[in-house]
Order: sequence, then C-alpha cells, then structure tokens
Amino acid sequence: MQNLGVAFIMYPVADLARSVAYYSDVLGLRKAGLDSDFWVEFEIGATTFGIGNFPEAGAPGSAQSLAIEVADLAAARAELASRGFASTEPYHFPNCAMSVTSDPDGNQIRLHQIKTQ
Repeated sequence: MQNLGVAFIMYPVADLARSVAYYSDVLGLRKAGLDSDFWVEFEIGATTFGIGNFPEAGAPGSAQSLAIEVADLAAARAELASRGFASTEPYHFPNCAMSVTSDPDGNQIRLHQIKTQ
C-alpha cells in the first residue's frame, strides 16, 4: 500500500455548534473544507482536523490524539486560562514540552512546543 499522508484527524463531539466555537474562538483554528450539520473541518498547518457528531465518529470525550504545535507554550496556556480553560503544568522532554487541555466534551488536546537549540 502506498501511503500519501494523513487525510484527516477526527474527534467526536456532542454539540457541534459549541465545539465549533471552542475550536475557532478558543484555539484559533480556521474552518476549512466541509461544514455541515454533523461534520466541520479545520486546517491545522497541512493537516485537516474534523469534528463530528454522528455515531461513527465515536463517543464524545474519548479522543486524545491531537497535538497542536504552538510557538509559545506559556503564552498559549495563559490565553486558555484567560478564557476559562485549564491546562496541565507542562511536561518537559529533551526535545519538547507539552501541556494537556480538554475541549468542552473532554476530548484531550496536547499543546506542543518543540525546543530549539
């Protein structure tokens, strides 16, 4: 099988309008592609991230694989806090730092900052 890349990442949500507001207004993602009553797509760099509220998307609150690269982890955490959303203290690794936050359904989102030498 020839793999060409990741087509999209999908998160299940209970309330599409509430989740669109969170991903657009809180995380600053830009809607792109499909936008329907049960599925909305966002662009994150060259990757498509979709949220859906249909059975095949899974159970809202069960997703935990999205990691978003941020330029300044401390500033991203402060912005989330100013909007009423918590994030964990950063986990530090040799080449990066990460903090975990959750969308309104409890799906986990990792904020990732690569360390530069």
